[in-house]
Amino acid sequence: MIKMAFTSCSPSLFLPSPTLHLQPASDPPYRLLQKHPSLILLSDCKSFQTLKQIHSQIVKSGLHDTQFAMSKLIEFCAISPFGNLSYALLLFESIEQPNQFIWNTMIRGNSLSSSPAEAIDFYVRMLLRGVESNSYTFPFLLKSCAKVAATQEGKQIHGQILKLGLESDPFVHTSIINMYAQNGELGYAELVFSKSSHRDAVSFTALITGYTSRGCLDDARRLFDEIPLRDAVSWNAMIAGYAQSGRFEEALEFFHDMKRANVAPNESTMVTVLSACAQSGSLELGNWVRSWIDDHGLGSNLRLVNALIDMYSKCGELDKARDLFEGICEKDVISWNVMIGGYSHMNSYKEALALFRRMQESNVEPNDVTFVSILPACAYLGALDLGKWIHAYIDKHFHGLTNTSLWTSLIDMYAKCGNIEAAKQVFAGMKPKSLGSWNALISGLAMHGHANMALELFRQMKDEGFEPDDITFVGVLSACSHAGLVDLARHFFTSMVESHGVSPKLQHYGCMIDLLGRAGLFDEAVALIKTMAMNPDGAIWGSLLGACRVHGKTELGEFAAKHLFELEPENPGAYVLLSNIYARAGRWDDVARTRTKLNDKGMKKVPGCSSIEIDSVVHEFLVGDRVHEQSHEIYEMLDEIDRLLEKSGHVPDTSEVLYDMDEDWKEGALSYHSEKLAIAFGLISTTPETTIRIVKNLRVCGNCHSAMKLISKIYNREIIARDRSRFHHFKDGSCSCMDYW
Repeated sequence: MIKMAFTSCSPSLFLPSPTLHLQPASDPPYRLLQKHPSLILLSDCKSFQTLKQIHSQIVKSGLHDTQFAMSKLIEFCAISPFGNLSYALLLFESIEQPNQFIWNTMIRGNSLSSSPAEAIDFYVRMLLRGVESNSYTFPFLLKSCAKVAATQEGKQIHGQILKLGLESDPFVHTSIINMYAQNGELGYAELVFSKSSHRDAVSFTALITGYTSRGCLDDARRLFDEIPLRDAVSWNAMIAGYAQSGRFEEALEFFHDMKRANVAPNESTMVTVLSACAQSGSLELGNWVRSWIDDHGLGSNLRLVNALIDMYSKCGELDKARDLFEGICEKDVISWNVMIGGYSHMNSYKEALALFRRMQESNVEPNDVTFVSILPACAYLGALDLGKWIHAYIDKHFHGLTNTSLWTSLIDMYAKCGNIEAAKQVFAGMKPKSLGSWNALISGLAMHGHANMALELFRQMKDEGFEPDDITFVGVLSACSHAGLVDLARHFFTSMVESHGVSPKLQHYGCMIDLLGRAGLFDEAVALIKTMAMNPDGAIWGSLLGACRVHGKTELGEFAAKHLFELEPENPGAYVLLSNIYARAGRWDDVARTRTKLNDKGMKKVPGCSSIEIDSVVHEFLVGDRVHEQSHEIYEMLDEIDRLLEKSGHVPDTSEVLYDMDEDWKEGALSYHSEKLAIAFGLISTTPETTIRIVKNLRVCGNCHSAMKLISKIYNREIIARDRSRFHHFKDGSCSCMDYW
């Protein structure tokens, strides 16, 4: 017996147990063992600490020499949520000749763990020790082969099953089908299924699940229709298959068929249906499911409540989702994830960050799904410090994790927070890379104005065998647009269709119209709009209108604005852009008329808002904002900035101020733009030479752009500003956009 250290038993927890005097490797009568006080305590154990105390009591009573007692200890450690697989292994190694049940338990425990391949290793050890397998050995062993895609090992195990004559066992038979199906060997799965006389709903469902997991829904439906007696599990497999393939409406229609067939749904059914409701925005059916949950007394079922939170938040009912969330007494990590993810999904990023901080304070360990949900909030708000903390946490706790969505989210976060070098480093370290990760970095480089790097990365991506999709070409065309590369954009737009079979979408047309308009090629831009296979949306007319503002094309601007008013009558942006065009032309009566229409409709211009992160806290500023607790110091710094700008020869461009007022007043209005307030706060809150990063919700105006170039030189600071379309890197009096934005 290998010596082990045990925690001493608490006298208040256990009654004295009789000491059993046993011969080595012998077990007393089964009934006597079953009723032993220590083993009775084990059945009620709820913590690993208590388990160690029970183990100590078992050693004191001499029960540790019995296979039965050790099997119960190992079973608890390997399978119970309160157990510990490493401890189970220590117990296992202390047994001289583990019996078949103990070997099977260890295989099962490893199969359920985060390292299911260990189950296969245990099976090899079991064979080498001469212990015979039985029908309980193989289901979990085959499940491990499915989890780690060990098809070759699965085939060898299938051979062992045939040699032992266990292929007719219902559980083993279904597990073989499931292993082949989950590993994509659908031909083998169907062969095992068709050659067997044991074809019940369970084996049908195993094959159906394999087909749905590979997107072969027609084959899955054919099998489903052949099932003699369909149970809830069979229906669930089809509903889940449609949902996982993104065919949410069909998933919900299949659920209605299930109800019409008088098959009672279960918990798994409702979780899948709620997920489909969340993705399709089917709030009415989601409400019906909630009533069903309440009627069946399942309102405290955490899995269902989490699914309800996800459904309500993604359907825009954040208050209902939050009420359900707050009503959970013991929230698990999924509860936090769906609520944080709901806020991010609905662009309520500040609320997402606040809830994540509360999660940290609640000592709930985040997982990779948490970070995939919160990183978009960091990206949107420019919360680089928090993003860096998350990256460090991932490196420490999830080293080697292959969740490509998580690493892609990190690339996107760094790019959108202004640290494109860090984004490149994350990308370089990704193994394997996904198409999404290539797309994220191409788009990030484009956003930062690194067009040549973006296009070179696009070439590398194709060289490595990745086929570009529509998202790739949005990034490529965006890179061309930000750099004014008209000819290259024309080339990529044509090759997208002719060489890669990607049909242009609104985003692709939007990039082209924006590029052509800013290049002053209005005839070509209008001609392209006329050739579109779909109707132009507000973004396209908005791009054309914005270009008209830059080039002073009043008549075409009015034409574009007319279309934009028709498509988005409640969008104040169109009125503001048209007002800008009139203001630039000095047509103050038209400015007043446009603003009157804006006011008559009860609409207000979206206020300029800039944010800056200082010591992991995001501070937001509106134009003329005086509510910040350091407002006095901010405005003192702003006065200093204006004095130094004037001394450096800066003359404010007042042409875009929408009021017919004195020039002095116009200059004052420009001084209090939100980005200048954020920069002033950054200057008083950081040490000299620290890079200042700000995020603005609107396009940075020409006056602030000129001012920021000079501020970077006056204060010897790099200023990285993200507006609604791109990044500007201000350094030593110049900007990375080369004044083309």
